[in-house]
Amino acid sequence: MSKKSTSAALPSSFEEAMAELEQLVARMEAGELPLEASVAAYKRGSELVKYCAAQLEKVDSQVKVLEGDMLKPFNADRAIEADE
Repeated sequence: MSKKSTSAALPSSFEEAMAELEQLVARMEAGELPLEASVAAYKRGSELVKYCAAQLEKVDSQVKVLEGDMLKPFNADRAIEADE
């Protein structure tokens, strides 16, 4: 017997995951979900949090490679000057 996956597919982007997570949180906070749906929403939310954390870790690794493994502090004044 094969195990059926009850999880929805992973989102295609970090932004999509965050949007879905925000919707889940809003529905749960509003108290509009019955118990079973709340548990399912919590489970889905946990999956989305793990997905987002993994995406952030990937980006962090890429930044470290781009910066020669030495992250530099962000300087807001330099960023503003660069935009001008």
